[in-house]
Amino acid sequence: MKAIFYKELQSFFTNPLGYIIIGVFLLLNALFLWWINNDFNIFQSGYAQLVLFFELAAWLFVLIVPAIGMKSISEEIRRGTIELIFTQPISTWQFILGKFLGTWLVGIFALIPSLFYVFSLSQIAENADLIDYGAIATAYLGLVLLLSCYSSIAVFASSLSNNQIISFLIGVVICVFFFYAFHGISNWNLFGSTIYSLDYVSLHYHYASFSRGVIDSRNVTFMLSLTVLFLFFTHYKIEKLKN
Repeated sequence: MKAIFYKELQSFFTNPLGYIIIGVFLLLNALFLWWINNDFNIFQSGYAQLVLFFELAAWLFVLIVPAIGMKSISEEIRRGTIELIFTQPISTWQFILGKFLGTWLVGIFALIPSLFYVFSLSQIAENADLIDYGAIATAYLGLVLLLSCYSSIAVFASSLSNNQIISFLIGVVICVFFFYAFHGISNWNLFGSTIYSLDYVSLHYHYASFSRGVIDSRNVTFMLSLTVLFLFFTHYKIEKLKN
């Protein structure tokens, strides 16, 4: 598994596209949070808090993570190297976890520079002592867990095609579906009632609690379960490729 993990990191950071993907994420964050007049602009919000960043990052990662993971397995299939990997003394789970952890860690690397925003917040706040650093840490935990869900989805999408673009698009669609679709449907007024229960199966619902600084074991369990579910889907797909 270590060899697959290191190979995944190396293939990403030795490719200019990897730095471009991370650069785009950081640039869009900076523009929307600090420069462009929009609903995510911290100065326009009038509050010294990072809630807007965590809301924006969740949406940006819908595009960024599938872009990171789109080549993880699809490239192996396209080049035919996956058949060589099958002949090595490595299990299917080791192969999948190596790919998943590599994609997840790259996403976390992209997130690390955003810690500078915490420092920036302390500089622009009238009273830095009023900043709830515990809530910010909790929100970062939620974002890391959301990254794990997106990463497992991206790896699964990558196993469905030998075309990276198709894998990317499939990954984006699945991420958007699980993050927002059920939340959006729950807000529809059908037959005079609102389907609130559907919101519970959306990532948006569980992630929102973290962004508010609340840690609930049910939210952690849901996000980890979704991660494991898509890893099992990937395992099933890889086993089919072996046969």
